[in-house]
Amino acid sequence: MVEWRSDPETRTLERMTREGTGRSVAMAKLDADRQPVIVGVGEIKDRPSDPMQGLEPVALIEAALRHAEADAGARLLHQLDALDIVNVVSWRYADLPGLLSQRLGVKPSWQRHGEIGGQTPVQFIHEAAQRIARGESAVAAVCGAEASNTATWSRRTGATLPWTTQPEAATAAADGWLPARNRDYLHPMARRHGLTEPITVYPLYETATQAAWGQTPAEGRTESAALWARLSEVAAHNPNAWMQRAVGADEIATVTAGNRPICWPYPKLMVANPAVNQGAAVLLTSLSVARAAGIAEDRLVHIHGGAAAAEPKDWIQRDSFVHAAGQDAVLEAILRDVDGDASRFTALELYSCFPVVPKMARRLLGLADDVVPTMAGGLTFHGAPLNNYMTHGAAAMVRALRGHGGLGLLYGQGGYLTWHHGLILGSEPPADDVVLRPFDLQASADQRRGAAPRIVETAEGAATVEAFTVVFKPDAQVDFGAVVLRLPDGARTLARVPADDAATLGVLMAPEQTPIGRTGHVSPGEAGLLRWEA
Repeated sequence: MVEWRSDPETRTLERMTREGTGRSVAMAKLDADRQPVIVGVGEIKDRPSDPMQGLEPVALIEAALRHAEADAGARLLHQLDALDIVNVVSWRYADLPGLLSQRLGVKPSWQRHGEIGGQTPVQFIHEAAQRIARGESAVAAVCGAEASNTATWSRRTGATLPWTTQPEAATAAADGWLPARNRDYLHPMARRHGLTEPITVYPLYETATQAAWGQTPAEGRTESAALWARLSEVAAHNPNAWMQRAVGADEIATVTAGNRPICWPYPKLMVANPAVNQGAAVLLTSLSVARAAGIAEDRLVHIHGGAAAAEPKDWIQRDSFVHAAGQDAVLEAILRDVDGDASRFTALELYSCFPVVPKMARRLLGLADDVVPTMAGGLTFHGAPLNNYMTHGAAAMVRALRGHGGLGLLYGQGGYLTWHHGLILGSEPPADDVVLRPFDLQASADQRRGAAPRIVETAEGAATVEAFTVVFKPDAQVDFGAVVLRLPDGARTLARVPADDAATLGVLMAPEQTPIGRTGHVSPGEAGLLRWEA
């Protein structure tokens, strides 16, 4: 066996910039000058009949911010002193915060264009609230947008879009559209096997958790489809959603020409849809500034407490695919803040890029299996503007809390179940300054994480399935199967199942019997990859 080990620096999790790791902090009620509140939310959906008229991301963000100001009912943007922009992927800008500030006619002292990660909108709202609570900011904005629908059309047709160009912008990918993502942190074996995209990694958690929960694959798909049908019902009534049609569970679960298989066990209607043009913004300020601006108290949504933690970035070096210690630590902390009773939340936005994420979160929170875990409609039906979905989720939650009051939970995650951030919002202020509590729970997550197995690149003999997926081509034909295996000595490896091995593929995709825990034979295969046979 050839063993691969990363260096200690690579093994170390990227430390999030937080204020400590403890949660035992003396609390006192904040005065109005420092009590953070959300005062305005804005969204935009851009679907022009002529794709050449599609708005670029900076224009979508500007529109969303102006909608947020109008929603607040007060002139606030001219006082903007903090600007957080969620990472934009569909178009490159050398200085997006500077460009947006110029369009708004402001000069915020705090400007940031964030890192990639679906949890970042929640993180940015939390951090903006903490800056207000510390007296460092008066008016803050968290915003973002993607124009992937128009950008994809441009790429496919060769049309040149009349969008802002900044010559010093970072080089785009070879196709001139999406920027190349550096995934050098992934194990070279994962890269060789093509398991580098979220759509190929989340199914590993889906297949592993189904078995851990005692479900057959058919039962797991039924749960996913029922959950996604509830998401679609929310999106159908959300004017900001990209797909405003309630879709039944049977349609979601059934593979058809219009619902082709993507990566087992997910068909198209169970995966995030990034081909959208959408923008969203959240405006925050202090209670005293809101009152001075004449904003009614029943329009204000208060920031309570939250938590954040992460998993090792390299998914193959995790202890298990049936849980994520970062998610465990974050959601258990959120539960403690509501005395262990998640039913106290009147509004939920649980990240929903793929069904396994809200299914894991639901179980951790102790929520009923018929819960509706979204205010916006989920990343399939609302649309998935890449990193910015949770800004839309926050906007929808603010509207819900204004309407019926109570507490809301924003739970965002990014990477491959890598980064996790939860934040509680409320129609009433918290009893103390819980918003200032340090939210980095990385130490807690690290302590509860088991030891990762050794990773080996060559093996021959018996090997047991730990997790798996089957990757499909755009024509719905099998491209290859991929299995995460455990060897008799406990080491972990990866192997392929070729498209022509119908027998083994049949075992992997059997609806009534999971192959998790099944032992087969691993041996050297084609192109330097291992091969597994049932």
